[in-house]
Amino acid sequence: MYPQQVHDYLQTFFQETNCPILTEHPYYMVVQLTEEMDKKIMNRPFYWQYVESAGIEPAPLQLTLVTDRTKLQEDINGEMIHFGSPRLNRLFEATKELGAFVKLYEYTGKGNSMTLTPWLGVNYKVSYYCHHTKEMLYSLGINLLTGQVVENFQERLKTRNLQSSIPADTFAVPYIIKPARALDRLDVLVEEMIIDDDHSWAKAAEARWLRDLEVLEYFYIDSVTKPESYELEKKALEEQYTPRIKVDMVNGGLFYLS
Repeated sequence: MYPQQVHDYLQTFFQETNCPILTEHPYYMVVQLTEEMDKKIMNRPFYWQYVESAGIEPAPLQLTLVTDRTKLQEDINGEMIHFGSPRLNRLFEATKELGAFVKLYEYTGKGNSMTLTPWLGVNYKVSYYCHHTKEMLYSLGINLLTGQVVENFQERLKTRNLQSSIPADTFAVPYIIKPARALDRLDVLVEEMIIDDDHSWAKAAEARWLRDLEVLEYFYIDSVTKPESYELEKKALEEQYTPRIKVDMVNGGLFYLS
């Protein structure tokens, strides 16, 4: 997941959770948390217990989040947010808790009757684990009438005015492809993208595993019977270097678009 993708995700998250973005910059943002979001993502249970028991005015935190320090010329004192960082992982968890799937309709405001087409949009997080971790975010959308699939679907949604109720004088076309079947197709597509990805990292992990295993064997070469520490270290090396891939559905929804 690239810095721009992280930035876009943060922007969407805070807009959807009604947290005012006080300063918007291409490489950082200053956000005023609401009371609800402070409780959900900042891990301050004792503070909130004190506020509620004492009946005092709460003071939700203000966050400065930096998404690309390499391009930031100003000396900004903020929290660095990147894919895999604890804060971003907490936002992913909060997204799931708040409702992973939504149903939204586009409002064009043109004043005449409109026909909206159903799309299923899903954001996937793909995590590659071994001695290093790499994570990617894929945003896919599928047209539930034609089966057309588009990438970077979240970018398309950013330019649309979406609302939870269908606008007046608007007809939402019933879907032909059931969302469950469409989701299966997107899952298969993500699997194909993983297969087509560069897997040299897995081969590098295996080579390093064998090298470290040789070093381990050398340290215990004079041991007739290997001690328990040898087995523990060997198992730790296996867990560290065994390649693993995990796919998570971050969020998604049914979107009726013009």
